[in-house]
Amino acid sequence: MSAEDRPLPEIAWFGALCDDDYEQLGVADPDLTSSWRHCRDITLAADRAGFDAILMPSGYELGIDPVAFTAAVAPMIERITPLVAVRLGELWAPQLGRQLATLAQILEGRLLINIISSDLPGETLPSGPRYQRTLEIMTVLRRLLAGQDVSFHGEFVDLELAAPRITRDAPIAAPFYFGGLSPAARDVAAEAADVYLMWPDTVAATAATVEDLRARAAARDRELRFGFRVHVIVRETENEARSAARHLLASLDDAEGAAIRARSLDTASAGVARQGELREGADAEGFAEDHLWTGIGRARSGAGAAIVGDPDQVRAKLDAYRAVGIDAFILSGYPHERECHRFARLVLDDYPHGPLSHPGPELLPSA
Repeated sequence: MSAEDRPLPEIAWFGALCDDDYEQLGVADPDLTSSWRHCRDITLAADRAGFDAILMPSGYELGIDPVAFTAAVAPMIERITPLVAVRLGELWAPQLGRQLATLAQILEGRLLINIISSDLPGETLPSGPRYQRTLEIMTVLRRLLAGQDVSFHGEFVDLELAAPRITRDAPIAAPFYFGGLSPAARDVAAEAADVYLMWPDTVAATAATVEDLRARAAARDRELRFGFRVHVIVRETENEARSAARHLLASLDDAEGAAIRARSLDTASAGVARQGELREGADAEGFAEDHLWTGIGRARSGAGAAIVGDPDQVRAKLDAYRAVGIDAFILSGYPHERECHRFARLVLDDYPHGPLSHPGPELLPSA
């Protein structure tokens, strides 16, 4: 299906709650460190600029808490929908359900949930059991948000529990966004997610991942939508955009870049490994293919590539990903508030987009 034939994509910005904001990568700037004021300003800029959603990321060591932050900023935003990241290894499903239901009430239903299969800080669980725990928590959380009582007896979650009044009175159908490249992660997505999130990759590799996840979901009589988390560097001309990319790395010390990457708790994940492969296979200027630049990954553990070009080139690249199945984009640029305004002016204002129409949750059978 061509980009023109697909439903309008959801275009989101990045809330930078995890100390990931710079003028130049690797050069700390106290004014850009994650704080209530700085992240509030990014969120309000994205809301005013016309983005459909904004990712509120979560990390244990870095930045500020996304649930508390979203609750505080919710009364200030007018139309944008928060995509709130929750680290399931750190949170107990019944309490998390009440927190998210409260957010949905504050936001009058404008809530998306980004599920992260995290460890408990200070502990490490092997990948297989960790994803099993994630699946169990997702299953229970889905039921609680839908206002359904829980009878669940799993390896990690063992509950006989009535749903809280807040969800019985107003069931929540917020979709689950979830990512991960390992086979275990893909199976969890196929079983329990609504939107499968990917980090930057070539168009061909993205198409292959979409097809694999579609097949896994179909085997479970389910369907998935697909999201793409990528940075963007757009300028009036391609030369200016490439110059801006070089400026981002101009003061980066390789040792500092390695230290930044090591701060993340997911440095051994399959997704991080793939970002490294993408970077290693890039050309001398860091481009993995036309307009996909991997330089950002030199100072970032997660999503490590950017779409780089003039407005028409950036729109064409987004369309290329849409044509292979991407329904939602989560974009970012350094520094985030300034680049939010720039992307909106140069690309978003002329690029058709709108919030996804999400179906209600498909609840899993009792264990």
